Amino acid sequence: MPHDAYEIITAAATSPWLLTCDHASNRVPPGVSGGDLGLAAGEMERHIAYDVGAAGVTRHLAAALGCPAVLSRFTRLAIDPNRGEDDPTLVMKLYDGTIVPGNRAVDAAEVTRRKAALYDPYHGAVAELAARRPDTIYVAIHSFTPRLRGRRPRPWHIGILHAWDERFSRPLLDRLAEEADIITGENEPYPGHLPGDAVDRHALKHGRPNALIELRHDLIDTEAGQRAWATRLAPILEDARAAMEAADRKQTPGARTF
Repeated sequence: MPHDAYEIITAAATSPWLLTCDHASNRVPPGVSGGDLGLAAGEMERHIAYDVGAAGVTRHLAAALGCPAVLSRFTRLAIDPNRGEDDPTLVMKLYDGTIVPGNRAVDAAEVTRRKAALYDPYHGAVAELAARRPDTIYVAIHSFTPRLRGRRPRPWHIGILHAWDERFSRPLLDRLAEEADIITGENEPYPGHLPGDAVDRHALKHGRPNALIELRHDLIDTEAGQRAWATRLAPILEDARAAMEAADRKQTPGARTF
């Protein structure tokens, strides 16, 4: 039975890949505002509550790569696992023009309670799987809205977010550049990573190769789209991994590869 905060797929898989989906669900746990944040159902289906389509892509991609994945089981509006513990947006009260009634009166004690119930168990599960072998490649799957309210349309099909460690992200960007029909953004629609976010916490601070993949959610809002993108991304990721390992061997002749 899944934990209230997370679900693990194929935990026993031995692949070096580890997938995460921080914003997999729009579920409000019963212990958060009585299971209702006071938003209409239509608002809870928007990107403000979860990453539309990202969970499906993660599941299909985990199957294609034969690797474990960790998916959240709570809405990002309860508490956002892709924020640092001290980030002021850890619990959002206003997001893309929508006020969140159930968060209006949230104080430090309630943030601490939600953190202990949801945020900490999720990150504990990710940390345990990330440490299972020394050559883990950490890939976070997200999605982005085609357009924020009052903003210009976003043209990218996919964005690769990365910070200073480009061992994997650079070969991945190079490989995606070979796909003529895919518009790829580098650190788009958001720049890099923030201190304390999930990639920083589980990859950058441990020296693990990594990338955060953002897919435009109108491309993956159906099961067919999710499967298609996972099927297409799996060999691209493997190609990028091979390029990374080749570059590593070139830099350190005789080094062991896993």
